Amino acid sequence: MLERLKKAAKRLKAELLALGYAARDPRTPWYARAFALLVLAYALSPIDLIPDFIPVLGYLDDLLLLPAGLWLALKLIPPEVMADAHAEAARNPHKLAKSTWGLLLMLVIYAALIVLAWRWWTLR
Repeated sequence: MLERLKKAAKRLKAELLALGYAARDPRTPWYARAFALLVLAYALSPIDLIPDFIPVLGYLDDLLLLPAGLWLALKLIPPEVMADAHAEAARNPHKLAKSTWGLLLMLVIYAALIVLAWRWWTLR
């Protein structure tokens, strides 16, 4: 069981790396690039939607949201671009690092969501 989880995590990291290469490819449509960058920012941001210290729920976003976002991003990118991105990721399997830009983007998104929720709540 643990070995299977390690393999799944390794596959997820490889897919995220390939997604990073595909997001930089000029053949990728703008909407797919924007969504891919959002998924990468969330994956590389040190801040999660649900903090990991919360029992069970803390890992739920990592187990559900990230794979779902990755799946959708991969569906939006043309197959030939993803094939080239997978080949590039196999040639250059460097480690994904935490991203300061990802952190800033996620903080802006969380702040916007809080403001929208507050406005919705006060307008009721």
